[in-house]
Amino acid sequence: MALSSQSQLLSFGGFVKKHFEYQSPPMNAAQKIRRSVGLAVACTALLTCSSVWAQSAAVQSFPNKPIRVIIPFVAGGSGDTVVRLMGTQLTASMGQQVILDNRAGGSGVIGLQAAMKSAPDGYTLVLGTASTHSINPLLQADLGYDAVKDFSPVAMMIVIPNVLVAHPSVPVSNLKELIALAKSKPGQLSFASNGNGTSSHMAGELLNLEAGIKIGHIPYKGAGQAINDVLGGHVPLLIGALATTGPHVASGKLKALGVTSTQRSAASPNTPTFSEGGLPGFEVSQWFGLFGPPNMPLDLLTKLNTEINRALNHPDVKNELTRQGFTVDTRTREEFSAYMKSESTKWARVIKTAGIRGE
Repeated sequence: MALSSQSQLLSFGGFVKKHFEYQSPPMNAAQKIRRSVGLAVACTALLTCSSVWAQSAAVQSFPNKPIRVIIPFVAGGSGDTVVRLMGTQLTASMGQQVILDNRAGGSGVIGLQAAMKSAPDGYTLVLGTASTHSINPLLQADLGYDAVKDFSPVAMMIVIPNVLVAHPSVPVSNLKELIALAKSKPGQLSFASNGNGTSSHMAGELLNLEAGIKIGHIPYKGAGQAINDVLGGHVPLLIGALATTGPHVASGKLKALGVTSTQRSAASPNTPTFSEGGLPGFEVSQWFGLFGPPNMPLDLLTKLNTEINRALNHPDVKNELTRQGFTVDTRTREEFSAYMKSESTKWARVIKTAGIRGE
């Protein structure tokens, strides 16, 4: 089809050349203007068709070199795990290696800025999260990027349910009992999170709003420090990723009171949801997705979305991600964009009502 289209373009170009080289009788000024306009229109059409053909040919041959995925966080985190598992399968199916490029700094800003300035050819993608694309833009006016205008959504990958856990000394065994305790002791309980503006922080603030309670927030610089202080009994509660809290719950060092997803997690099937605990419709998940720079061709975005979704749903990849506490959540690009918009609307309400400010 590509060769046929190219031949048609060459034929059309020959027609234009022959037509406008024809020696017509002398023309008046109006006829000359019409002739010039006609030539301009024909040339524009030729250039447009040529551009479309070249773009189509590039997509058909994509990829013909390695694909780089920028991880805007330190190496060794959940993002590395998800992209590496997906990338291994994508390498096998597309025939080109997927390379991870960790560029931490500025709460993800350094890596995101590098990605948004790259060529829109599909060979540079970046990992985005609920924090980088739904929460941080609402908290920081001078973020250094526009989460909507500066990126092309490619594919949603996974969601990570948050889980509310408690130190064994806290005299509750489920969410209903915790809410009752918090109402009896307003302002006396506190929860640790991975940091100000993170998904775990937002989950705690939404819990306060929906349950009509006030549990104080203690932000940490990462999950490791937060979990250690809860394990040590310095903070009674923690909201964090199921993937990081799960081992401590399994060992009995922490108590799981509820997961923030709409469905129970396959990684912790005995832990009820917040909805089951008395807060219908409550849903907060950390999500990961892949983005490209702005102005990527639509057919290239569609191709990447299809291939990435196929790789994530491969049984080996999906089963391993589930085992580690992740939930594969693949969507079309349109569904992914709509989801991000709904997330931004939800968090804008929480941030305004709770009076949350960026650091």
